[in-house]
Amino acid sequence: MSKRQANREEVFSRILEAAEIEFGLKGFGGASLQHIAERAGLPKPNIVYYFHSKANLYKQVLNNIADSWNDLFDKATAEDDPAIVLDGFIRTKLRQSFENGRSSRIFAQEVIQGAQYIGDYLKEDLRPWLQSRVGVIEQWIESGKMRKVEPTALIFMIWSTTQHYADFEAQILALTGKERYEETDLERVGNTLSDIILRGCGLTPPHSQA
Repeated sequence: MSKRQANREEVFSRILEAAEIEFGLKGFGGASLQHIAERAGLPKPNIVYYFHSKANLYKQVLNNIADSWNDLFDKATAEDDPAIVLDGFIRTKLRQSFENGRSSRIFAQEVIQGAQYIGDYLKEDLRPWLQSRVGVIEQWIESGKMRKVEPTALIFMIWSTTQHYADFEAQILALTGKERYEETDLERVGNTLSDIILRGCGLTPPHSQA
């Protein structure tokens, strides 16, 4: 990688990180390219050069969030052990919710408001991804690796149960009397979700086999 390319990627990354913080704090309507530029420590024209508009930058932030959530499951194949894959998927998604709840809340708010800026991504990118993952689960079922379940509902369940800890963080902390999530919470909740979801699929969670 050339020095120029490395610098370009570093600037690109700084802009996206600053944008996620601003959108998380102020929403799409309240965030401005000027404030994003200031947070990134860059001139505003740099933001415009890379992304052209606030809407394009917002779309890129949303796309990156969705891609990061599903990265682990991308690599799953019909030859893999579904218990290991699904357990890892649940725990990775849960850790992301614990450590960066802001991302989930940005995405959830966009969808609740009608997915105006991410509608094309949902249809053109996420829908094919979902269909391909449904295909892997169907192969696991057909080969007798897990009991018959509705694959789409299973994926939606994993998304919703893990992202709940980000989207409703304030409520959860208030009800449990905590100020923040701790590592012990991550293990406890991860074990519980893995137990319920995997056993419902006729699988034995990896932590129960140890």
